[in-house]
Amino acid sequence: MNVRAVAELSPDERAALFDRDAGVADAREMAREIVDRVRTEGDVAVREYAEEFDDVSVGNIDVTDEAERAADRLDDRLLAHIERAAANVREFHEAQLPDDWTREFDGRELGRRYRPLERVGAYVPGGTAAYPSSALMTVVPAAVAGVDHVAVATPPAEELNDATLAAIHVAGADAVYQIGGAQAVAALAYGTETVSRVQKIVGPGNRFVTAAKAEVRADCEIDFLAGPSEILVLADGDADPRLVAADLIAQAEHDPNASVVAVTPDDDLAVAIADACERQVSDRERTDVIEAALDSDASGVFTARSMSEAVLFAGEYAAEHLSIQAANDETLLNRIGAGGSIFLGPCSPVAAGDYAAGPNHVLPTGGLAKTTGGLSVDHFLVSQTVQRLDRNALDDIADTVTALAEAEGLEAHAESVRKRFDG
Repeated sequence: MNVRAVAELSPDERAALFDRDAGVADAREMAREIVDRVRTEGDVAVREYAEEFDDVSVGNIDVTDEAERAADRLDDRLLAHIERAAANVREFHEAQLPDDWTREFDGRELGRRYRPLERVGAYVPGGTAAYPSSALMTVVPAAVAGVDHVAVATPPAEELNDATLAAIHVAGADAVYQIGGAQAVAALAYGTETVSRVQKIVGPGNRFVTAAKAEVRADCEIDFLAGPSEILVLADGDADPRLVAADLIAQAEHDPNASVVAVTPDDDLAVAIADACERQVSDRERTDVIEAALDSDASGVFTARSMSEAVLFAGEYAAEHLSIQAANDETLLNRIGAGGSIFLGPCSPVAAGDYAAGPNHVLPTGGLAKTTGGLSVDHFLVSQTVQRLDRNALDDIADTVTALAEAEGLEAHAESVRKRFDG
């Protein structure tokens, strides 16, 4: 990895870092074609796309029973780890559940209550790697929220991954379908002969999955449009370059388009991080993927003239994963306004959050962390306001209501209040 100075970045270099593109625009046309065909042809299109894109002849699209059998087949030790991770994720998300409330406001009884969605679809990626963790992160919070029916779509294979299927079962999914890519999003959004239509789709995926989510969101709610994995490590001179490099490489392992960045005001540390990355890459199994991500224009090690400049850089970057490895991490955290999930200190690797710490790993990318939080129980709840007014309370605000209604030219609104006092 090259070491560059924040202050010397050209406009094009800054654009590569801060205008991160998930490649969704380039995938929209194909995604639109797939979505339209699945919407009109249902299971026939799903099976044909499985042949075309996954090289798999799909018999049963519904593999719910297979997920239960996978949990029985799985190595006891691995199953125990999946169950432990699920328990941690469940515990964290249970703490997010909001309470209904009602209060009295001078005769106005006002409140707010929360109700779960009825049907949700979760996309669990497959392809070059298995992602049982994504099953836990998407299904568990939906179950915690009380969603009545959680359906999972995961790419088909000649032999579906037992760890992923087992995780889907442990997480509490009600239905499992072997459908991948944009066609999975379309099937969940519009339904097929086999797949029941859902109200909302959540979960990560490749650019075609993301493009399909963009296509269907006028008809079906989605969580957000997420791109390849990102990490920014903010480090001071006391940080261990080996650990910073290990975190960068771990996220680079996801995708050749991953964005991995470290920024520090310590020039010697910056060089040490870059050197540590070079040394560690050769020891990893997915070397080609990692090297492609590290060599990307959206990745690099950067030196800042001060910690304040480094903090500003980190805030503008708004990373999916923000790791702060510095002596005064809490102080620095309070100065940074954006980050999808934040990891403090040398003993908090991003991998812990990816799997078993408890917080969700489905997170906003591409700078969306400035305005959007990660997947949570909130995504599966609808809030409703409730109000009851007694006669005195209505009388107290009647003049205000009628005055504003008439100012807006809505005479019937005003009259609906006056009728309460006729006779």
